Amino acid sequence: MPSLLDGSTPLSPTRVRLALLALSLGAFGIGTTEFVAMGLLPNIASDLLPELFARSPEAANAQAGWLITAYALGVVVGAPTIAGMVARFSRRAVLAWLGTAFTVATLATAVLPSFELVLLSRFVAAIPHGAYFGIAALVGARLLGPGRRARGVALVMTGLTVANVVGVPFATWVGQGFGWRAAYLIVAALFALSTIAILGAVPAQRGEPTQTLRRELRVFRSGQVWFALAIGSIGFGGFFAVYSYIAPIVTEVSGAAESVVPWVLVTIGLGMTVGNLVAGHLADRSVARTLVFFFVLMLLVLMFIAVSARSLPLLFAGVFAVGFAAQGIGPTIQTRLMDVAGDSQSIAAALNHSALNIGNALGAALGGAVIATGVGYLAPIWVGVGLTTAGIVIALLSFRLERRQRGSNRGPSGLVEDDAVEDRALAERNLGADVKA
Repeated sequence: MPSLLDGSTPLSPTRVRLALLALSLGAFGIGTTEFVAMGLLPNIASDLLPELFARSPEAANAQAGWLITAYALGVVVGAPTIAGMVARFSRRAVLAWLGTAFTVATLATAVLPSFELVLLSRFVAAIPHGAYFGIAALVGARLLGPGRRARGVALVMTGLTVANVVGVPFATWVGQGFGWRAAYLIVAALFALSTIAILGAVPAQRGEPTQTLRRELRVFRSGQVWFALAIGSIGFGGFFAVYSYIAPIVTEVSGAAESVVPWVLVTIGLGMTVGNLVAGHLADRSVARTLVFFFVLMLLVLMFIAVSARSLPLLFAGVFAVGFAAQGIGPTIQTRLMDVAGDSQSIAAALNHSALNIGNALGAALGGAVIATGVGYLAPIWVGVGLTTAGIVIALLSFRLERRQRGSNRGPSGLVEDDAVEDRALAERNLGADVKA
């Protein structure tokens, strides 16, 4: 494992691993807090909306669903804003402050008495989400150094994928047995622990002293940044068109008992964990090829699920594969944004999470719209096929325009044949060794 230097002091492999583990622990807490509400909506609705729940549990659950929407909106708003404002500060200090904000806001969710206040706390709790992942991705990439950046990003994101396997099911079990507020108290404790771990294990890493929010916002002048955001917002929406309605697909299409749903969710989480790690290795060789590969794989898997979901064993195989493909896309888009952002690294890394949460909202909304027409629970899968196809088209167009621009700027003899070579050159410029042990 290559070491990063502060003048002459290398980081030991153990220190690098501990730092990555601390960053991943924060990601684990975020993954748990983001998705645990989905399993506890009836509990939250009956507690915070008792009169409405007594009249109509369906209406109360629908209103409680705004807690999920509020979190997604907080991510979209907070990711570019916070990341742009803090780019000039020490990255370890910023991560610690973000962890503290997560802790306080999650505690507020656990203790506030009314639905309106809890709704506000979920929006506030989501504001640090994108900035944390963006800055943690930059730190993880620099810890492993040029040529291994995507693996650094993937290792940070491992906490998010493991949360879907362990954190969300466990917090849901606690919330069902001891009250939904207990689940959020556990998540707040996770954030507090991750903050302490970051302060103790992550090396000090200076920010960009000359960067301001105005300068960071220059990233939006890049057409390739807009392409990368569109790939995430539209193409990744194909996954959420299916994931959002996996429970009725299991019970109504496959005919399985409700108790099977958590096992299907665990299977998706396992696929996401494996896909995340595989993508980290592949993207260090070629971001473009890796992105197209996982998008095409997700397209094929979605079509497979659409025609085989009535068989429960085949559905299990399909959801593992769709989790694998979807999470292969996530860190690859993250790396792509870092590659095309120039000097606006902090905001670009965070924007990935705004894009993915737009995909979350888009896929869920379009999937729900087709269900509302009465065409059945397989219809969202075909919506996912359409969104994924659009993502592939956007990605191919982006790479083609980039190659054309390289040719016009450098001439035939200056073309870079392997984009991994260019990635390393960019990494050496943007990710210089400025980490202190």
